[in-house]
Amino acid sequence: MRQAGLVLEYDPTPGVSISTLAYEYPVGFNVDEHTHASDQLIYAPRGVMEVAADRSLWLIPPQFAVWIPARTSHRIRMPGAVSMRTLYLRRGLASRLPRTCWVLHVTPLLRELVIEAVRIGKLQTRNHLHRTIRDLIVHELHDSSPVPTFVTLPSDSRALAVAQATMADLATGRSLSELCIEAGASVRTIERAFRRDVGTSFELWRRQARLMKAVELLVAGHSVKEVAYDVGYRRTSAFVDMFRHTMGTTPKTWTSTLNQTRRVIQSVAARRAGITKT
Repeated sequence: MRQAGLVLEYDPTPGVSISTLAYEYPVGFNVDEHTHASDQLIYAPRGVMEVAADRSLWLIPPQFAVWIPARTSHRIRMPGAVSMRTLYLRRGLASRLPRTCWVLHVTPLLRELVIEAVRIGKLQTRNHLHRTIRDLIVHELHDSSPVPTFVTLPSDSRALAVAQATMADLATGRSLSELCIEAGASVRTIERAFRRDVGTSFELWRRQARLMKAVELLVAGHSVKEVAYDVGYRRTSAFVDMFRHTMGTTPKTWTSTLNQTRRVIQSVAARRAGITKT
């Protein structure tokens, strides 16, 4: 059921607090721009999602999820194969979460709650177990903290051209003055546009864009040295310092934790499959 991009078929029906959806997406798949009448939590235990809403882009690796408030127009791109698990929450259920998109860290408990909710399908308001799972999910969401894996694109056409050229070629690391010449604007004009439209300087914006791309490449299995070069760092140590400052850990440790989490999920899935067969 679509009306001007509004998708209603997955929203909670009367007597349901949270409905769910599990879907496997192939490499390069794009979910067209749309909205839901319910709040969404989108989580992928496998693969990276790029979520866009308005002029902002969020990169969602398997350790994170994205919160999308009801009536927020958004689209999703899958750089690689993605196993997506989505919760559709009745609007107002997670009342303390912002009415804007944000990325949050998925704790082991929240991960298991999402997987169990998806297994059940719909959390009924009259079922005691379902209500308990619902309340735990909401508690975990309210206790979550945002993760800085997004960039906002400037609205100024010349600054947007600089941003797009930068994201298309992070490895080269061209100077701002060179990018400005191509965009037909002065450095001062572009810097002013970034501060007005994005709220930060161009260089800080580019560092965030590099972090987003680095996360995508690390999840895809590239080495730290390869990633550092591909996102524009000539010294691996400088990239590691940037990553640690923003993410609170080194890229090697972050990747190791990610791989460990993936193995745990695969092990749990295998055990559940074995139980189902018997």
